[in-house]
Amino acid sequence: MLNRLTIKQAHEGLKKKEFSSVELTRACLKRIKERNKDINAFISVFEKEALEEANKADEMIKKKKSFDGAQGKQKMLLGIPFCVKDAINTMDRRSTGAAKILDNYIPPFDATVIKKIREQGAVLLGKNNCDAFGHGASNENSMYGPVKNPRDLTKVAGGSSGGTAAAVADDMCVFGIGEDTGGSIRQPASFCGVVGLRPSYGRNSRYGIMPMASSLDTVGPITKTVEDCAIVEEIMAGHDKLDATTVPSQKSVKSLKSIKSLRVGVPREYFYVDGMDGEVKKMIERKIERLKDYKTCPERSRRIEIVGVSLPMTKYAIPVYYIIVPSEDSSNLGRLDGIRYGVRAEAKNLYDVYAKSRAQGFPEEVKRRIMIGTYALSAGYYDAYYRKAQKVRTLIIQDFNKAFENVDVLITPTSPFTAFGIGEKKNDVLAMYLADIFVAPAAVAGLPAISVPAGKTKSGLPVGLQIIGPRLKENLVFHTAKLIENYAR
Repeated sequence: MLNRLTIKQAHEGLKKKEFSSVELTRACLKRIKERNKDINAFISVFEKEALEEANKADEMIKKKKSFDGAQGKQKMLLGIPFCVKDAINTMDRRSTGAAKILDNYIPPFDATVIKKIREQGAVLLGKNNCDAFGHGASNENSMYGPVKNPRDLTKVAGGSSGGTAAAVADDMCVFGIGEDTGGSIRQPASFCGVVGLRPSYGRNSRYGIMPMASSLDTVGPITKTVEDCAIVEEIMAGHDKLDATTVPSQKSVKSLKSIKSLRVGVPREYFYVDGMDGEVKKMIERKIERLKDYKTCPERSRRIEIVGVSLPMTKYAIPVYYIIVPSEDSSNLGRLDGIRYGVRAEAKNLYDVYAKSRAQGFPEEVKRRIMIGTYALSAGYYDAYYRKAQKVRTLIIQDFNKAFENVDVLITPTSPFTAFGIGEKKNDVLAMYLADIFVAPAAVAGLPAISVPAGKTKSGLPVGLQIIGPRLKENLVFHTAKLIENYAR
């Protein structure tokens, strides 16, 4: 089935004219019609527009207008169907952020990363369900209903980019674009059994991303393979004059040829935590052992060394994250007032319009974080909470920097457990926050990290392995991920 293809396979098939973009797009749309009613991965599907874009791509391929620059290579994403998290703006396509307060919002512009992808000729299928504005680790905080895990419909897909991860895992698209503030790409990628990258902070433009916590937000790809992930990331990366935090693109973030040796750090703090699933721990440890076994790697000249390391500040990442994020949330979400878009409450005065519209248009988790953030930033508490959290954040960054003086990358589990049942943790806020325990530290430090499938448990649920690299060293992250994917089986 065409919808099961990877980016590389689809690209080759289109180039050789084995099938058309329209046929590939129809296959994905058919899968969405068959499965979305059960999984709820899409809030909006743009069938008519997608087929028009696919027709245009076929014409470009036919007329040989599909080449990228002086190299004369066909654009890698031309004619390939993809989906986007609904908290990322797409021009002339409904973008709700999974909250009713933006129910009818249609942006007049693309987010910069989406513009780059669409300039390649990729076909936008639709917008994915997510935890509203990225608030959550299970995708149960959407005002359009929870996303279900395609591997087991009784389980969560993970959050907040759960709809995108579920769509990729269930072959509703060839690849997807998610957003990661504290783990929102990696955790659902782990739960659904796909590849998900959080790039270094500043690697990809945040312009056009509905802001959650501006000092942590990143946007990245969710794909079926590591190679696909590198392909999309290289297209997305680079400086953007509309985002002052971006850095110039370092060419070929996916280049692996120059790496002759690899020192892999295994932080003990990620393997001994309360609530850690024993089966998950054993699977990750087995992967590390396989990586250490040189026989599994055909490039015999490549030296791989496994080193035990310690990251003592790891235990503070979650409390730091859940002070900084709500604080920046409370500021960013203040712009949504219910006046122009979505829910607008009936009220006698302007204040009540604002108050009641926000009460009706935001889900509980969003309101909870706004209240926490407002408190943490208030007079008399700013120094005690937000300022202190930023100081501890610096210590966490220094912790990682010290580790990377001795190792090239770090390997950890992505999550301490597999996908949990829908409703299982919804009313236990602290338990839900702790679901981010392994993904939050890299986010707080602004580091690149990827989740790759490590296998399945006896019950058939996917387990994710996380690789963390030094800032702006995505090539090391991809290199290690490729070794895990190909050789550490």
